[in-house]
Amino acid sequence: MNSLPVPTLEISENPLSLDRAYAALADSRSGGVALFVGRVREFNEGKEVSGLTYTAHPTALERLADVVAQVSTRFTPLQIMAAHRTGELAIGEIAVICGVATVHRDDAFAACQLLIDTLKSEVPIWKEEFYLDGSAHWVGTP
Repeated sequence: MNSLPVPTLEISENPLSLDRAYAALADSRSGGVALFVGRVREFNEGKEVSGLTYTAHPTALERLADVVAQVSTRFTPLQIMAAHRTGELAIGEIAVICGVATVHRDDAFAACQLLIDTLKSEVPIWKEEFYLDGSAHWVGTP
């Protein structure tokens, strides 16, 4: 019996856990598990970053569920998960984790890439970066 995966979705001010993400992808039928982990980097656009803040629109979790559904129609994931932090993050902290478990690795890689790319373009979560020179910039906003 082939059932649709129940995705693990999270938007939270709490630190994200790689162990929790990997556990959400457990399925004895899967031969491939792909995880993408996005961290806060020290430099962006030639400036030294001191930290950042992520802000989520109230519909962000609903939109994240829509993105997961889109990915699930293009691939056949056995399990799928996506988690994004909000609030203040320091250099090196995990900002986002996306993961997919599939029968074969090629689908796991492709589905995971589509998941993170679509999440970044369609889920209303905005990043404000703060720089050591005292300036700040909203990244990826119109």
